[in-house]
Amino acid sequence: MLKSARSRAEELFTATQKKDRQALKEKEKAGQEIAERVAKLKALRLAKEAADREAAEQADAGKAAAKTKKP
Repeated sequence: MLKSARSRAEELFTATQKKDRQALKEKEKAGQEIAERVAKLKALRLAKEAADREAAEQADAGKAAAKTKKP
C-alpha cells in the first residue's frame, strides 16, 4: 500500500526530532567535558599559585633570618 503524504511527513518529522535530540545530547556532553576540563585546569593553577606563594614566603623568611644574623 502507498503511504499517505501525512504519514510520510510524520515519519520525517519524527526522524528530525530524533536527530535534534541526539545533537542536543552531544552538545550538552561536549559542554560538560569542557566544563570539567576548565575546572581541572583551574584547580591545577590554584594549587601552583599556592605552592609558588608558599615558596616565596619561605624565601623571604630565609632572607629576613639571614639579615638578622649578620650584625
